[in-house]
Amino acid sequence: MPADLVLGIDLSTTAAKAAVFDAGGRLQAAGRAPLSLERPAPDRFEQDPRAWWGALCAALAEVTAAVDPGRIAGLAIAHQRETFACLGPDGEPLRPAMLWLDGRARGHLGSLVRRIGEGRLRALSGKAADFGPALPKIAWLAEEEPEIHRRTALFCDVQAYLVQALTGRARTSWASADPLALFDIGAHRWSDELCGAVGITADRLPEVFPPGALLGAVSAAAAAATGLRAGTPVLAGGGDGQVAGLGVDALDPRRAYLNLGTAVVFGVFCPEPRQDPAWRTMTCASGRGYVLESSLRSGALLSDWFLRRLLGVDPRDEAAMGAIEAEAASLPPGSDGLLLLPYWEGAMNPHWDPDARGAILGLTEAHGRGHVYRALIEGVALEQALVLDRMRGAAGIEVAEFAAVGGVAASDLWCAVMADATGVVVERSDTVEAACLGAAMCAAAGAGLAGSIEAAAKAMRGAATATFQPEPERRRRYAALLEIYRDMYPQLSGLMRRLSGFTRE
Repeated sequence: MPADLVLGIDLSTTAAKAAVFDAGGRLQAAGRAPLSLERPAPDRFEQDPRAWWGALCAALAEVTAAVDPGRIAGLAIAHQRETFACLGPDGEPLRPAMLWLDGRARGHLGSLVRRIGEGRLRALSGKAADFGPALPKIAWLAEEEPEIHRRTALFCDVQAYLVQALTGRARTSWASADPLALFDIGAHRWSDELCGAVGITADRLPEVFPPGALLGAVSAAAAAATGLRAGTPVLAGGGDGQVAGLGVDALDPRRAYLNLGTAVVFGVFCPEPRQDPAWRTMTCASGRGYVLESSLRSGALLSDWFLRRLLGVDPRDEAAMGAIEAEAASLPPGSDGLLLLPYWEGAMNPHWDPDARGAILGLTEAHGRGHVYRALIEGVALEQALVLDRMRGAAGIEVAEFAAVGGVAASDLWCAVMADATGVVVERSDTVEAACLGAAMCAAAGAGLAGSIEAAAKAMRGAATATFQPEPERRRRYAALLEIYRDMYPQLSGLMRRLSGFTRE
């Protein structure tokens, strides 16, 4: 039988997922294995890289039990971004990997920016001074764990680690390297200047290739561990955000991807690497152009916090969630005078303030759980509207539709509020695992089942299952509320910094 299928892998923060698709994007088989998250201290989030491989092997075993591995023409990997491992000369981890959520490097940002220059950092990497990428964490290692910093032979993103396990060579793609903030996104190579600022050289980072390029072939040992066919081509994928954008064919400036997951991320294609503090600039997972991306760390993370911690409700309880969403949906825009600032995990764009925190403004005894739930959805949606306004003004970009994926995209209320608050049509995609599908698109192009990654995105993208149009009166009310929301962070930021200082005393 011919090799007519492709395999897309997504190694996220919480699970390893593997899915096999045909050349039309139809799902043929899928596997999944959970990953645990370690929190050894406040602001610290870690995983054992060896657990990534173990979870991937388990997910792949499900897939290869369901389809003939000889039919898989190639595979590619999407993954949690900014996370990295420190590998010794033998390729084994010297310490747990530091995740994108890890905030231990907050205190090192100031000195690092002074060494590099904030404008220079953005011009080279497309990134702002933020604790998420590997750049400040490697600086932290140099000062706090100097022996680990010295002994690390390879500072390794998630794709490179898994590609090494599959093929024996630690290789990665542009779209995996650039979230680390060590990559020159214009030249598409590691930046000697940024590497030097944290005391390393580019030869201590993986080899980089364009998305869709051949990285190697599955070894006999990896085949025995996973059930894959030895010799299966491994093609370059990328970070989960950009690759999920491929999965919904968001390769036109008028169609943006909107991932309503643990974090809320939207990305807009742009032919040039436009720079502004209101977004971060990423290389596109198609291998051509760039993505202007907004990221809010508190998305479903925020609603889960409210539901589980304050209400004792499991978000998987359909009856309980139906009642809460009905209460929230019955309320007018603005939740009867309640406004929420969704910075539970600090602020990324447009403020780049690690000391920012969440706030609920306007509480009275008349407010109940439905009000707070609606206000948190509105706060997340208004944050997207704030960034879209900046993109219109600074880059001339007009987004006409969001292709929505992620856990809470299944909620009509979330999608409707997002459409009304932003003025953008929200199209709910039937693509359940957008990052897996996007990775499979990279594999399809690299394995010759499609002429290019763009062609694969057109041929394999899913269909819309529901469309949410902005309602004119609600849109008018949210436009007015946005003017209040716009002032909320500037008015509170000084108090937040003082409170943050108080907690550190």
